[in-house]
Amino acid sequence: MQITPTHVHFCHGIWTLNSVVQHVSRNNDQTYILTEATPFHPVSHIWPDHPADRGTLTVNGKTYAVENCLVGAVELASHTLYVDKAIPVKRDESGWAFVVVHCLTDSSVDIEVGMNIELSVDKEYQLALSRGHSAGHLAYLALNKVLVDQGYWRKSADRQDPHGNADFNSYAQVTSFVTEDKCVDTYRLGKTLRKRGLNSADMLSDLTGISSLVNQQLTQWLQLGSEVKVSCHGTALTDSRYWQCDLQEEQIAEIPCGGTHVSSLLEYQNIEMTLIAVDEQNIEMHTHVNRA
Repeated sequence: MQITPTHVHFCHGIWTLNSVVQHVSRNNDQTYILTEATPFHPVSHIWPDHPADRGTLTVNGKTYAVENCLVGAVELASHTLYVDKAIPVKRDESGWAFVVVHCLTDSSVDIEVGMNIELSVDKEYQLALSRGHSAGHLAYLALNKVLVDQGYWRKSADRQDPHGNADFNSYAQVTSFVTEDKCVDTYRLGKTLRKRGLNSADMLSDLTGISSLVNQQLTQWLQLGSEVKVSCHGTALTDSRYWQCDLQEEQIAEIPCGGTHVSSLLEYQNIEMTLIAVDEQNIEMHTHVNRA
């Protein structure tokens, strides 16, 4: 069977679908299953901020747990599958198909190419990750705004966020990790950022006050109850996707993002962000969610 890029449906509120198996292979204690389409979100091999979905595959009356879900790339000439960090090419490389790899550890897997199987995502787990991820976006937009409004930038920054504020998040972010109803971002306040105009010493001395102002901004935005959309420029895993939300700023916020997200700010009771100093050059932003 010719392997084609996986059609992904994790942006559309689809948690169960049927699809045809394109590839089955064994690697140590795992079985890799590729299907034509999937509702599963895989963890990225490049920027692993959003965990893989959980769920099951069902065929011929037997259900298997999906223990992990990874990005893969298939060299079409040889049908060789490369998984996660072993992927040797960039996305959309000619002669390659990027795929979602469903990982099973059940030693009795009886799934073959050509079978039609049911793929079901753990809906509640995905929704909890979605709340955490969207909250992380909202928190960093609010942080960017507060840092500008409160004068922590002594000069105009070249890089701006979707609302036209100096993009502290883009400049300083080192890592971002989403978990259920939470997101933790790490920022580095190095010499380069100070040269760009951030008064990082003042920021470090007032993390509590900044956190309070960010939380006030988040409360105001949540009261809008705005719709959240993910604009998909195609159905392939490597096609661009953008998180969008109208927060009644000068422009609608649009952020490139491949994760899963809420569909409305009404899904939150509240979002609380806390800035924590790790050392003199590194801080963490902990964003916690209470669901509606």
